[in-house]
Amino acid sequence: MTIMRRSAVALAAGTLAIAMAAAAGAEEKAWYPFPVQVWDPAFDMASPRTSVDYSPVEKAEKKWDICVSFPHMKDAYWMAVDYGVVAEAQRTGVKMLLVEAGGYENLAKQISQIEDCVAGGADAVIIGAISYDGLNQLVSEIRAKGVPVIDVINGISSAELSAKSLVSFGEMGYKAGEYIAKMHPKGSGKVKVAWFPGPPGAGWVEAGNVGFLDAIKDSDLELVDTKYGDTGKEVQLKLVEDTLQAYPDINYIVGTSPTTEAAVQALRDRGLEDQIKVLAYYFTPGVYDNIKKGRVLAAPTDSAVIQGRVAIDQAVRILEGKDYQKHVGPALYVIDKSNIDTFDYPSSLAPADFKPTFTVD
Repeated sequence: MTIMRRSAVALAAGTLAIAMAAAAGAEEKAWYPFPVQVWDPAFDMASPRTSVDYSPVEKAEKKWDICVSFPHMKDAYWMAVDYGVVAEAQRTGVKMLLVEAGGYENLAKQISQIEDCVAGGADAVIIGAISYDGLNQLVSEIRAKGVPVIDVINGISSAELSAKSLVSFGEMGYKAGEYIAKMHPKGSGKVKVAWFPGPPGAGWVEAGNVGFLDAIKDSDLELVDTKYGDTGKEVQLKLVEDTLQAYPDINYIVGTSPTTEAAVQALRDRGLEDQIKVLAYYFTPGVYDNIKKGRVLAAPTDSAVIQGRVAIDQAVRILEGKDYQKHVGPALYVIDKSNIDTFDYPSSLAPADFKPTFTVD
């Protein structure tokens, strides 16, 4: 920031400078140390976990070229991860190119985009995977070139990965199910729930489904419908409307963040917002707003911004031959009315004025 001579500025300009300095200070506030869990042995969600405070490198030793691949940028969840990788690339001084495939149906496009990144000279690749198993051959090919591959958010089954920055979506699904299961223990009276886990075949969706079903199995929650689908809001709205048509007497809708946003709209249109409660199994600005307004009960957060930041740090550490945690994920917790005003907002959500950003030079 340019230093202004006090003798040359008017009162208004001085006030503006002070405000800008305060804003810059807020932006520069360190995100670390941050509470995470480390899996050991790595890459097995059943492995024992250790709780540690994560701190990244201060600066990269050189301007590494890091390629980041996302399934899409259609919802605010991936905007949060985008903010994480962008902010950390800027903080550490590396280059970053983000590519997005446009949706979970576009596995071939994601593979082609990543291949182009590597051919273009990427020093490391970070992948938010469309498919749990469908990128394994690509990972093998990239690793054979000596390029590190970090699995962020979604999960890839390859044992050849360099690192993982992600949580257990099985636990995310479990925490969502557990939240309402505690309100309806066995013998308390049957209530009906519809479940919308997300796109079929995605690793995080399959894990979330297993966790949710496990959480509700010994409660009086009766699962009457499960609908898979892309996380675009229009797709989810159609799925919700189909379920409401088939099961007008359900008590809960639980699912992805776009599911809950679609459900809030559909229930309001039908005058059912007092009859049917809504719960998300991950956290976005839409979920945040709807919890504050009482339209969504709760959602676990996986601190998506932090997962993006850690993935960049893992890449830098690997490229520079420094010690690194091979399998890291932020500690999970549930956000509801009780803590919506006090939780760590910048670790879960991008700033309100952040726009999709695809390059850091």
